[in-house]
Amino acid sequence: MTNLRRPIAATLLAGSALVLAACAARYPQQGGSSAGDPGGWTDLFDRATLEGWKPFLPEAGADAKKTWFVEDGVINCTGTPAGYIATAKTYTDFELELDWRFLPEKGPGNSGVLLRVQEPDQVWPKSMEAQLQDRRAGDIWNIGDFPAKTAPERTSGRHTARRGKCSEKPVGEWNCYRIVMDGTRLELYVNGELQNVATDVERVAGRIALQSEGAWIQFRNIRIRPLLGQGNGRGFE
Repeated sequence: MTNLRRPIAATLLAGSALVLAACAARYPQQGGSSAGDPGGWTDLFDRATLEGWKPFLPEAGADAKKTWFVEDGVINCTGTPAGYIATAKTYTDFELELDWRFLPEKGPGNSGVLLRVQEPDQVWPKSMEAQLQDRRAGDIWNIGDFPAKTAPERTSGRHTARRGKCSEKPVGEWNCYRIVMDGTRLELYVNGELQNVATDVERVAGRIALQSEGAWIQFRNIRIRPLLGQGNGRGFE
């Protein structure tokens, strides 16, 4: 397990400043009240520990360290049992960036980024999900009847399909998610492509969570910056 990721670790340690800014450097900022402002970012992952994150696994006696652990500057999630790690802090209006990938030797699978997560903790907490299922990144799932509006022609029940072609990279390569949760508007960008919009999203403080959903997945370069909460329902694009 460790040897497979040693080359990645060397790259991270040799150029940590470049790695941290990778998402922003590759994809120009678009949308959001703080767009274009290079400052204001806070790292949510220190590349060494899971400080600031709280695991939730519903199975009695489950060892969270066997599901979530940090190695070579990367968060690893084994995918079992189902659950998530959530930020200890709550956020309302923000721009969130993170990198993720599935490992070829483990195979592609499913996960998600949960936004404005509400109590109580449960496998499917009330929240808006930015989908991370392989080849479906950019889809939106509404969990727990979270108030929001999405494009009706792409929505079936709680699921809203992305608007464009898949913009994910091949399994094994890192992808960038840029999530803008601004006021009542949600925008999802996958590798620089705007893939989904929701409007009239309930504006409430909530946690951010990364799902354990049956597949081994890795995360890195997780950072956030505050927005002004001025996003509105301009349309679904």
